[in-house]
Amino acid sequence: MVLAVLLASAAIADPPTPGDQQRAVDPTTDPSFNAALPPLDTLAAPPVVPPAPPVEPATTAAVTDPVLSQPLPPLAGFDPTPDTSNAKVPTGKDTRIRYTMQVEGLKKIGLEAPFRSLSELESGKKKAANAAQVSARAADDVALAERLLRSEGYYDGIASSMVTAVPGQPGQIVATISATPGLRYAFHQIAIIGADPEPIRIARAALPLGIGDPIRSVAVEGGEAQVSLALPQQGYPFAKLGQRDILLDGDTHSGDYTLPLTSGPKSTFGGLQTKGDKLFTVEHLNVFPRFARGDLYDSRITDDLRQALVGTGIFSTVAIEPVDTGIKAPDGTEVVDLLVTQEKGPWHSWAGSAGYGTGQGIKAEVSWTDRNLFPPEGALTAAVIGGTQEQGANLTFARANAGLRDKTFQITGGLDRTNYDAYEANTLSLGINWSRQSTPIWQKVWTWTYGAQILGTNEQGAATDLSGDRPRRNYLIAALPTEVQYDRSNDLLNPTRGYRLLARVSPEASIRSGFKGYVRLTGQATAYLPLGKSFVLAGRAMVNSIAGVSDIDDIAPSRRIYAGGGGSVRGYGYQQLGPKDVQNNPIGGLTSTEFALEARYRFGNFGIVPFLDAGRVGEKSMPGIGNLRYGTGIGGRYYTNFGPLRFDIATPIKRQPGESKIALYISIGQAF
Repeated sequence: MVLAVLLASAAIADPPTPGDQQRAVDPTTDPSFNAALPPLDTLAAPPVVPPAPPVEPATTAAVTDPVLSQPLPPLAGFDPTPDTSNAKVPTGKDTRIRYTMQVEGLKKIGLEAPFRSLSELESGKKKAANAAQVSARAADDVALAERLLRSEGYYDGIASSMVTAVPGQPGQIVATISATPGLRYAFHQIAIIGADPEPIRIARAALPLGIGDPIRSVAVEGGEAQVSLALPQQGYPFAKLGQRDILLDGDTHSGDYTLPLTSGPKSTFGGLQTKGDKLFTVEHLNVFPRFARGDLYDSRITDDLRQALVGTGIFSTVAIEPVDTGIKAPDGTEVVDLLVTQEKGPWHSWAGSAGYGTGQGIKAEVSWTDRNLFPPEGALTAAVIGGTQEQGANLTFARANAGLRDKTFQITGGLDRTNYDAYEANTLSLGINWSRQSTPIWQKVWTWTYGAQILGTNEQGAATDLSGDRPRRNYLIAALPTEVQYDRSNDLLNPTRGYRLLARVSPEASIRSGFKGYVRLTGQATAYLPLGKSFVLAGRAMVNSIAGVSDIDDIAPSRRIYAGGGGSVRGYGYQQLGPKDVQNNPIGGLTSTEFALEARYRFGNFGIVPFLDAGRVGEKSMPGIGNLRYGTGIGGRYYTNFGPLRFDIATPIKRQPGESKIALYISIGQAF
């Protein structure tokens, strides 16, 4: 210690003068290192050093500040992005900056496109008020990228952001989102627990997850949704899924999936219960179900019942839920009733339709309906028809679901006035029929209609001889029409595959100067062939015949067979194809043959339909294909929820004198 002080004192007493060269001293060659030290009293006194000013103690705040006592954050959590929170916000014309966005590491795993669709930076349209706003958006995108990585099974994935200025371009910055996915986790084990073997087997068959598949959240959630659907469809209406558990192993990059299941009792259908407004009694509700007591419970049948009740138009909402009765069936299953909660809806409605056809002119119809004027489901409809060549009014009473689901009883009466080139008629009619038809909810394979009709009509038809006279005559006609259709198409309003077969028979009796009996016959076949996702080839063939008469004068002009128009052979005016009188008015015939071919191409909600039609009207009862006339054209379609809107324009091939060059048809629905 003394030596140290002496060496320090010597150093202070003899400081080197400026300009002296310093050199290393080797103790092995310098004899002064071996000389004795001089006595202490002979040494020069050290210089007096003034005392240092007193140091004030540190303030209490510095000692007690909790921030100073906290440990330093680890380097792994350090964010190198510059803090721009206090950046000066430009003013005036420079209040906005522009930025570009770069994404790294997501494209190779197929996540860049979904990331950009949700990105805050992307939605900002490359403009921001300042760099702080860009940094905030980048931080949100980092969190988004990591969520996407985890959702696709990259549980070790990390993301970061960097916001930098573009050198030499003031107001331009680059925001970079970088992602490191890491290894993808896959399923190692899949287990469903907590229930009996049968419901577990059903659930496992419905769960589309396999060992070795990547652990993707969309696959897990979608698979569990399928399980929730499958169990009620196979007899377990009260099945519930618990909270899933996925145990991840970071060493093997795999996960064990466990799904708890509470299946509830296996159940069969019992009866119906109801509450709420009770617009339908249980007796009438029993018309709708497609199950019998004792059938295995199936939620699809339950949902079909709900849709059928909504389709009546009587209710605003209908809720149906299974109720455990506590009764055991002989086979050990639980008996469940369906509780129908009824809520009244608006019963009155207005409807309208309109169309145009060459030769038929403009035609519009407006109707008003009270759907439950005569409960249950006794509807009254009043309709008015207005047009350039047809006017009329009618009143219809219809009882829907009359003793059988989708069976309708109907009475219709009305007045109608028509003024076409083929005939003029003032008609009073009354009809009754029963029918079972397809509905948008349930398209049936077999449908049918049968009934009776009586009408009195005063008509003036075309001239049937060379005199050119068009006498006006009175007819009293009775008919028993019956129709059957076999439908194997895939859609009621806009079929794209399959076929339909239709047969119609109507025995009729006409009284004018005597009694004349005859039979009207119709056969039709339509087919639809898809050629790809957007292209459908559609075809139609139809034959009509009136059997039992040999003279066309025995048939009222309005009951004869005509062809031409938007629902027949396009390119010709309404009823304009066939024999004509001396004044070029259609006479009609006793038979007709029609063919149609369409190429339906759809893109989005629009479509283009080139078509070729052919047809003939004969004066004999036996159909034939000789002397066919052709029409061709193109149509446009606009597809809506209630069916396509149709715009067809056509022209006759080998046009004859008096025939229009162009025919236009506008209506709702396909031509066939």
